[in-house]
Amino acid sequence: MRKLPRVVAHRGASEVDPEHTLAAYQRAIEIGADGLECDVRLTADGHLVCVHDRRIDRTSNGRGVLSTMSLEELESYDWGSWKRPWADLDEEAELPGLDVRKVLTLDRLLATVRDAGRPVELAIETKHPTRYAGLVERRLIEALDRYGWARPKLGTESPVRVMSFSWLSLRRMRTAAPGLRTVLLMDRIPLRFRDGSLPTGVSYAGPSLEIVTAHPEYVDRAHKHGHQVHVWTVNAEEDVRRCREIGVDVVISDRPDVALRVLAEPPEQVGRRS
Repeated sequence: MRKLPRVVAHRGASEVDPEHTLAAYQRAIEIGADGLECDVRLTADGHLVCVHDRRIDRTSNGRGVLSTMSLEELESYDWGSWKRPWADLDEEAELPGLDVRKVLTLDRLLATVRDAGRPVELAIETKHPTRYAGLVERRLIEALDRYGWARPKLGTESPVRVMSFSWLSLRRMRTAAPGLRTVLLMDRIPLRFRDGSLPTGVSYAGPSLEIVTAHPEYVDRAHKHGHQVHVWTVNAEEDVRRCREIGVDVVISDRPDVALRVLAEPPEQVGRRS
């Protein structure tokens, strides 16, 4: 019998809480997600922060390109109110705390994983292209080293894996920290890797939901080459069931609570829905 897919919270429990906020990650841990996912970008003064977009306009009340700003400047903006823009008009609504409004540093997220009270995986995506090129990877390894997670001891695994659409980024990580697992994200599969193989040194395949929906046989092909398959972004209940049926190893979801509930369904119930 196949193992159930593990559930990774995409930018935290981001359907409910503002993405990449501490509140979103704390909620994901509380509901039982197996892991967390985040994107990292480098500030002008060398700090890694958990933000997806190149510009800060969509997820904060500031404007501009993140890489040109210092951490202090980013901390002056509100990173949560965009999720509930009319909350200030609701007299009964609680005012959002700093866990919802403050930009989240990678270091704070690493500490949250360390202190979770149970094993929690962390999938970190490096964003490219960027003006800082290989500096992002160097700063990431330095941050992981502070927690003993960049170079796991023989016979152990780091709770962290690094993901990217950029093979160059993953190659930098492999060169500097060969013990870390890596995931090659793909919105299409290059012809030479359609047999389930991956570039040398890449641990896991990270195809989009669209890929495995159109080509479910890819999952078995990757498994035959010894690679897990981590699929993004799986939000609909039927898509979670489908990932379970075809043997996906990890589902990355904005709705980790829904994914966990669906995966807890008895197999016979899943079969009746098919």
